[in-house]
Amino acid sequence: MRYSTQVKPISYLKANAAEVFTTLADHREPLVITQNGEAKAVLQDVASYEATQETLAMLKVLAIGNQEVANGQLKPLKEVASRLKAKRVTA
Repeated sequence: MRYSTQVKPISYLKANAAEVFTTLADHREPLVITQNGEAKAVLQDVASYEATQETLAMLKVLAIGNQEVANGQLKPLKEVASRLKAKRVTA
């Protein structure tokens, strides 16, 4: 996807807000809003935003895991499995 094809001035957003929101929801592509010829904001539909946030959260978890592995912060599988089983029984 090329963001350069989805660029509109703020005046367009003001005049066509309902249409812009419908297009965002239908096409699920972000829209770059410009002010005085400069990119100032990016609009996206809520579903796309939520998916992006979930992806970022997963990437953060993976990065933390990789850092723990690099630091040698590992536990044997049997120990982890035992702890999880114990939690499941008490829950």
